[in-house]
Amino acid sequence: MTAFLVVGVIGIVLLVLSLFFGDHTDALHGMFEFGGDWFSGAALAGFLGALGFVGALAYDATGSTTVGIAVGVVAGVVIGALVGWAMAKLRDGDDDSTVRSAELVWKEGTVVSAIPAEGYGEISVVVAGHLTKLNARAPEPLPAGTPVIVTGVLSPTSVSVESR
Repeated sequence: MTAFLVVGVIGIVLLVLSLFFGDHTDALHGMFEFGGDWFSGAALAGFLGALGFVGALAYDATGSTTVGIAVGVVAGVVIGALVGWAMAKLRDGDDDSTVRSAELVWKEGTVVSAIPAEGYGEISVVVAGHLTKLNARAPEPLPAGTPVIVTGVLSPTSVSVESR
């Protein structure tokens, strides 16, 4: 019983560590390419916590170490998989409020500051409900107020455009 509880406590300690240092511990597992997005410090903590505490309950109820281990492993896999799935969903978080550079291509916008030949001007584009102002470069000079289409992303703050 003590061994099960120790494993459960190790799971809780790992959970606390992953809450405070999760980005660093998850970066370490990325070096080994093991388990993809589903494997994280929190998923490992969930597995160990469930293995330890559910295993202790099963052992206490039956008096059999084998049953405790079997039930603990099954509970650990289920809980670990659920935590891994939740962490992967949180990481992928298709949040429409975050504008990504790749989403700018083929969006329509308007020139705010004239775009000179061989230089940068400024455009505004609405993406995911956010008005975004970006530096812009065009193959020909464009005056302020010209409707444009974003044709490429040059950097996180600048794009290439063409008039519509």
